[in-house]
Amino acid sequence: METKSFTEGNIVRGMLRFSVPYLITCFLQTFYGMADLFIVGQFNAPASISAVAVGSQLMHMLTVVIAGFAMGSTVLIGRSVGAGNRRGIAGAVSTTFAVFAALAAGLTVILLLFTNPIIVLLKVPAAAVPEAAAYMRICFWGVVFITAYNVVSAVFRGLGDTRRPMYYVAAAGILNIGLDWLLVGPLGMGAGGAALATVVSQGVSVLLGLIALKRYHGDAFHRGARPDRDDAGKILGVGVPIALQEGLIQISFLVITMIANSRGVEVAAAVGIVEKVISFLFLVPSAMLSTVSALSAQNAGAGRHDRSRQVLCIGCLICAGFGAVVFVLCQPLAPHIVSLFVKQGDNVEAVVRLGGQYLRTYSLDCMLAGIHFCFSGFFSAYGKSGYSFLHNIISIITFRIPGAWAAAVLFPQTLYAMGIAAPMGSLLSVVICLVLYRVGRKNWGGA
Repeated sequence: METKSFTEGNIVRGMLRFSVPYLITCFLQTFYGMADLFIVGQFNAPASISAVAVGSQLMHMLTVVIAGFAMGSTVLIGRSVGAGNRRGIAGAVSTTFAVFAALAAGLTVILLLFTNPIIVLLKVPAAAVPEAAAYMRICFWGVVFITAYNVVSAVFRGLGDTRRPMYYVAAAGILNIGLDWLLVGPLGMGAGGAALATVVSQGVSVLLGLIALKRYHGDAFHRGARPDRDDAGKILGVGVPIALQEGLIQISFLVITMIANSRGVEVAAAVGIVEKVISFLFLVPSAMLSTVSALSAQNAGAGRHDRSRQVLCIGCLICAGFGAVVFVLCQPLAPHIVSLFVKQGDNVEAVVRLGGQYLRTYSLDCMLAGIHFCFSGFFSAYGKSGYSFLHNIISIITFRIPGAWAAAVLFPQTLYAMGIAAPMGSLLSVVICLVLYRVGRKNWGGA
């Protein structure tokens, strides 16, 4: 079995070798939603943009929740790699596919049954409802591909391989752009066309990923390996708190979207565009979360706790530096970034102005969130993903949602105040993470 161990050698070089291909992969995956929004904006009015923004945000929520569950597989496989346990690797892979097949089936049925209530709950503007419904239903049928993609990627990461997923996602990304232009442009399918392009592209990425996994890591599918109840418990023990954490974060984003939707289509479109931009900017913190989790898991499995702590420290420094650069650049460039996504309609100027305000303050979160992302990855590697759930739920109920609501009530003419709610929540998370790291230091070999 071809695996890559990061328990020896230069830590920074190892982190870059793992994180750069993963970052590119995340960029290409996020490009699905960005391409949808951009291309729909070239051919349709703000109502269609709002439909795609709301629908793709919901799908992003599902994706990160599934990825949170899958982190349990990455950690279990990574610990087996660090310990040199090949039989354990094969058993973890077998259990992973069994657990997530059941999850995909259940999610598909539930989402299709509750499409209309979801639209009502999200307060989608009336003009955007038909296209939002079409976008969501098509994407819901593709949940099996979203799940399969995240499972295959989690297995690759646990094995220390982030390069090959980059190739198959790149191929799917090219296909997605071509289908977007065809279905949304010449065929005039609007938001539904964008959703269909995304689902087909994800299906292709899954097929290519499974072929690559079988070819290069064939021993992970050892015929003697069977789903194991204990392994399932370990996967869920790490994955459930992370999934709940990610779900609650995304629910807070959806609540903010609901608040924005209630203020009219211009604010809804502006917030939707900025959420997409932020999801793109968050690729570096997200890549570092997975890097810290996978590398720390391997080193924990090998008993190299000193290296695990160094991985955490380096990850935090990288995220803080990246976030500071993003915040500085967004101050003059925010309106120009938003203007790339809206071209049609009479209220373009209002969308650009409001979106620029929101992005200027929201961009501060790139620095703060990156730090607590790294801590979440580290805690998960040691089976303490409940710590991550704790700091996120506290920040959500104290700052993110109440702050956004208060900003909408007290500052109805601007989005500057609403944009600061998320960074304030992340600042609290960072403080809590530092305390939990100190309190639980014996778990990761601290004195």
